[in-house]
Amino acid sequence: MAKQIVTDLNVKDKKVLMRVDFNVPMKDGKITNDNRIVAALPTIKYVLENGGKVIAFSHLGKVKTEEDLKTKSIKPAAERLSELLGQEVKFVPATRGAELEEAINNLKSGEIMMFENTRFEDLDGKKESKNDPELGKYWASLGDLFVNDAFGTAHRAHASNIGIAANIGEGKSAAGFLMEKEIKFIGEAVDSPVRPLVAILGGAKVSDKIGVIENLLVKADKVLVGGAMMFTFLRALGKNTGTSLVEEDKIELAKALLEKANGKLILPIDTVVAPKFDNDAPHMTVSIDEIPADQMGLDVGAATIELFSKEIAAAKTVVWNGPMGVFEMPNYAKGTIGVCEAIANLQGATTIIGGGDSAAAAMQLGYADKFTHISTGGGASLEYLEGKELPGVVSISDK
Repeated sequence: MAKQIVTDLNVKDKKVLMRVDFNVPMKDGKITNDNRIVAALPTIKYVLENGGKVIAFSHLGKVKTEEDLKTKSIKPAAERLSELLGQEVKFVPATRGAELEEAINNLKSGEIMMFENTRFEDLDGKKESKNDPELGKYWASLGDLFVNDAFGTAHRAHASNIGIAANIGEGKSAAGFLMEKEIKFIGEAVDSPVRPLVAILGGAKVSDKIGVIENLLVKADKVLVGGAMMFTFLRALGKNTGTSLVEEDKIELAKALLEKANGKLILPIDTVVAPKFDNDAPHMTVSIDEIPADQMGLDVGAATIELFSKEIAAAKTVVWNGPMGVFEMPNYAKGTIGVCEAIANLQGATTIIGGGDSAAAAMQLGYADKFTHISTGGGASLEYLEGKELPGVVSISDK
């Protein structure tokens, strides 16, 4: 079902409630990465340039204590947004009440304001994250239209997304450009890809990605598995994995997935091992048949990078989610770098990163602009890859 996009709404002189995802990393009150703010700019600018009044809001982390109220204000994000837009973003340090209502009523066409971290409402009974009906209704009453551009929280049923959408009125909610892009790229890549479709999955646990693996074994032509979860699959094949991370209770499931895969699921053929989880520990590359009993695998080896690169080279659509090794340690980052380079150098293909660590890796390596799309929502993109309906998307008005 096609959803309304912001361009389907007449925003002129309207109070446009806009759910953005400014859940940005912060250190000592300073933003360390503003990618999510930058990603929201096209939608914000569109509404402002078309005479709308923007009331932006987002969550920031989890709020559980009074101390969180002091350290998790969204104000630094409002200040950064102001710099990026080149215009004032009025900030209201409240999530409800007279001050907020007055600021909204005083907003002129082409102006923007932002209110406080929506999770501040969680301090008293998780009102935001449990979609308190009264809160969703109240927030909806503050505006004329609702634009949801926060794909990163689309897999959650919160007051600030589905609560507002349910109360704003029929035909008055729409997806922002970022949300539209996420739905288009991830949805199309999995449901109607240009083939061959190659999916690359990494990360620590099979249990985190069971649904994704099952869905992609049906949809993809090849599924390449790296990261620590490869060892659960290797054990399922009866191989010794030394002291590598293995989910013992998932070995039978891994066996079943391998049988179901019918040759589609490709595992590493070598691994970089070390006696302990330490960048400076002595390490070496061994075949997956020769992992020493007292060593743990921390990355895929050079032969695997070559094997995976060949599979990637034949692809027309690539979806990547999860690192191939302990990417944050330089000695165990080569697998992730190798896969990233193989995808980045692919010509004439649609290449998508499903958020999280793989997105961070591509950005760190300077390859961000070489990918067709980098998702801003790790958890949401995983659930989308799993074939699940996302509440935040479902709640947007249909065209």
